[in-house]
Amino acid sequence: MSYLTGTPAGTASAGTTDVRTGLGVPGLAHPLVAPAEWGELTRPGRPVHWAVLDVAAGPGTRPDPHCLQAAGRLRTAGVRVLGRLDLAHGARPFAEVISDASRYVDWYQVDGFLLDRCPADRAALPEVRRTVGTLRTLRAAPHIVLGHGTHPYPGYAENADQLVTFSGPWSDYRWSQAAGWTAAHPPERFCHLVHGVPRGHLEEALRIARWQGAATIWFTDRQDRGGLLDPWETMPDYWDEIVSRIGTGVSE
Repeated sequence: MSYLTGTPAGTASAGTTDVRTGLGVPGLAHPLVAPAEWGELTRPGRPVHWAVLDVAAGPGTRPDPHCLQAAGRLRTAGVRVLGRLDLAHGARPFAEVISDASRYVDWYQVDGFLLDRCPADRAALPEVRRTVGTLRTLRAAPHIVLGHGTHPYPGYAENADQLVTFSGPWSDYRWSQAAGWTAAHPPERFCHLVHGVPRGHLEEALRIARWQGAATIWFTDRQDRGGLLDPWETMPDYWDEIVSRIGTGVSE
């Protein structure tokens, strides 16, 4: 079973946290292809912390009317809209990343950014810090999520609102461990994105997220079939169930 390694004294354990779990939507298919899914995120009572807008592997080359409409409806519903910026594990030039971010702000008035494929090592931290610092000048108080997909060097926590410390399959998640340093931060600082979660293990997955201190999650039964299918493009078959479970809290 998953657990928190090196937990310091005073860390909240299962049953003691008051943080409400919510959903971080990492990137549904284009609104023209999946209008019902985008519409579902705006329904009253949906516990969505944020949703990522990925127009065409970034903001695209011109404003997309379907994405403009989807982003506007999300903001009206009180859902943060984040633009996806691919850092390519540190390989993308700084100027390209900032140019994409500027288009997201100018065209879609995004509320922040998901820095996907963000480096996690100590050596890359200064460049990520530079990027985040520049992003924070593009609009007032942007919500910054670093999409490491694993536990990064602890210094990254000082440079973002949230860190994605797990992104991958259920087969890995169910045996995963949270780094001890994460216990010094509240659960709302961490996100877990897990695909291939069977319906019968949904409650277990929710418990793991709570035990490891991640308040923003996205669980889906969709599979990543060797890169041929993006598991995040559509909602899980148990969407209504996960909304109901999160809305009423997870029993301990």
